[in-house]
Amino acid sequence: MTSSQEIVASNSRQRWFAGAAMAVAIGLSGTAQAAGSDWAKTDHGQVRLVSAVDATGDSRAVTLGLEFKLKKGWKIYWRSPGDAGSPPMIDWTGSTNLADTKILWPTPTRFDVSGLTTLGYKDAVVLPIQAGVAKPGEKLTLRAKVDYLTCDDVCIPYTADLRLALPAGAGMPAPEAAALGAAMTTLPAAAGETLRFERATVSEIAKAGGKPGEMLVSLNVVALSTTPLAKPDLVVEHAAILSSEAPVATLEEGGRRATLVVPLAGDRLTAAKLAGADVTLTLLDAGRATEGTARVSAGAAPTASGGGEGLAAALLIALLGGLILNLMPCVLPVLSLKIVGAIGHGGQSVGRVRAGFLASAAGIVGSFLLLAGGAIGLQKAGLAVGWGIQFQQPVFVSFMVVVVALFALNLAGLFEIPLPAWLAESAVSTESKASRSELAGHFVSGVFATLLATPCSAPFVGTALTYALSRGPLEIAAVFAAMGVGLAAPFLLVAAFPALAARLPRPGAWMLRLKQVLSLALFATAAWLVTVLVGAADTRIALLVAGLCIVMAGAIAVRHRLGQAGLAAATLAGVLAIALPAFITASPPASAAASQGRWRTLDATRPLRPQIEAAMAGGKTVLVDVTADWCVTCQVNKKLVLNAGPLSARLERDDIFLLRADWTRPSDNIAAYLKAAGRYGIPFNIVYGPGAPDGVALPELLTTALVEDALGRAARR
Repeated sequence: MTSSQEIVASNSRQRWFAGAAMAVAIGLSGTAQAAGSDWAKTDHGQVRLVSAVDATGDSRAVTLGLEFKLKKGWKIYWRSPGDAGSPPMIDWTGSTNLADTKILWPTPTRFDVSGLTTLGYKDAVVLPIQAGVAKPGEKLTLRAKVDYLTCDDVCIPYTADLRLALPAGAGMPAPEAAALGAAMTTLPAAAGETLRFERATVSEIAKAGGKPGEMLVSLNVVALSTTPLAKPDLVVEHAAILSSEAPVATLEEGGRRATLVVPLAGDRLTAAKLAGADVTLTLLDAGRATEGTARVSAGAAPTASGGGEGLAAALLIALLGGLILNLMPCVLPVLSLKIVGAIGHGGQSVGRVRAGFLASAAGIVGSFLLLAGGAIGLQKAGLAVGWGIQFQQPVFVSFMVVVVALFALNLAGLFEIPLPAWLAESAVSTESKASRSELAGHFVSGVFATLLATPCSAPFVGTALTYALSRGPLEIAAVFAAMGVGLAAPFLLVAAFPALAARLPRPGAWMLRLKQVLSLALFATAAWLVTVLVGAADTRIALLVAGLCIVMAGAIAVRHRLGQAGLAAATLAGVLAIALPAFITASPPASAAASQGRWRTLDATRPLRPQIEAAMAGGKTVLVDVTADWCVTCQVNKKLVLNAGPLSARLERDDIFLLRADWTRPSDNIAAYLKAAGRYGIPFNIVYGPGAPDGVALPELLTTALVEDALGRAARR
């Protein structure tokens, strides 16, 4: 919902209460002056022009109304009439001192007759009109030529010529103010806190009763309401939409979430026109109406929990996202483990190679299922859910520092990681103890790969997560599992063709040297995680954790001389490094906006959207970057695109405002902003401007061309 919509809705209600109260008072005193034209009567009803005040006063605007009284069975049409009909049209030619006018349309009723769907009004209705006064304080003369269509079994067009003059002087509420005030209360409310449109997508669906492959276009809208919905109806308005059929509505979460699928007349060209366009949405339910706009995106039709087609599409997208995740920067440190794992299978039997790679894949998929369980638990508890949010917790980051350091020390050859006996025993019961321990090691490396992948968001990952995290436990578990299979795909490929790894050279002294070189990647990752800890907690905690990790590494390095004492010292240092952040209070995040060059930091202690709208004042183009220290993809986008030469120069222009939201630490306001945008992970970049007040969202991986295009689209008026 835009601030202008909120102002209109608020002002409308205020005008009614004031006007109704004055009308009652004047009616009691008997001093009210009528302010209405003569009725233009026909065989099927009558219409007249009315005013809420009896004189212009010194106001720059007056509230008028077009009042219809219709005979039983006859109706007139709403601004978007549906499959047939036309709305009332007013020509103000001949009026004096009139600046501009705007009809405000009360909530319509849907009529279904002979297979046609129309929207309009029966019996009686007043259409409020906002009219501007060119010269306040002077007389206002109104000449209204009204063309309207009234229908029952047949339709008859009529033209009414209406005249109304409002004299200069102090204006008082007219008796007609009460009817106008009542009409104001039936205007649709602006979408906002109590009801909002979460997203809208356009897709193709199979035509019911059609030939195989015959498709229809559907617009799929998800609405969230704080008050349970009973039987929601939805009207969609756009130049490319040629019909107004009733939607198929599915209610979830006790009626607070509605998925509405609206069939549209058209073909793939219609879908192409709607993708990326803004549509006006009016939701009708139990006598109330809510109106807002939504930016349409292309995609699969959303379904309720358990919906087959939507879930199938989401699973495919999740599989692709997990596969691409293998190429993302966060997973690259794990490449050293993958290389060592592959080389370690050189010369082994085909069966042993297959078992090892399947164990790694199981570690990945199992970890994703564990993440799914955590997401479901947070969702049930009503807490914010997002991809990578565990890196906002200092204890988790400290745990990762210790684990990465241990893996690095292991690759450097300083020690072998001891594995729990139960894990080794449960891996493959028929193998030798050494073989079982080896399989458990592969499983743990898969878990490790998953943990390091979570700060990254790859193409398709955001789409899949949005689908899953906005639905129920079944979808969350299924999508996370599919993403895990995608990330494990390289391991599964080798497991399917184990001869590829079995033909590699046998391990030897050369492999020890290679492992020592590859350990440098993990040492660098541990150092990077310490910098993440600075943002998640503070410098003091990060230095303490880094120092304890150094003590742990030193104790491990001299373990032969220290014996059990060295092992105890290393264990104690590791435990303290993980536990300290839980007992030391981290400094709170800054509440005021700060500067980073031309970038302004949004205040995460307040809602983000009002801050963004303030920056848009004056027609500026605004680029928003939601980022975090732990988000590797975010850092790559900054280095290679946002801070790179050509684009960086354009972003220095005065007509572009740069805003950054830092999600390194938890923030309910940032989480709410992302959720409203249909995102559950970062990076998230979006451009607002005169041509795109609702924003042009960018994909996870940025390119200069994508950002330039979004800036151009948003700047167009």
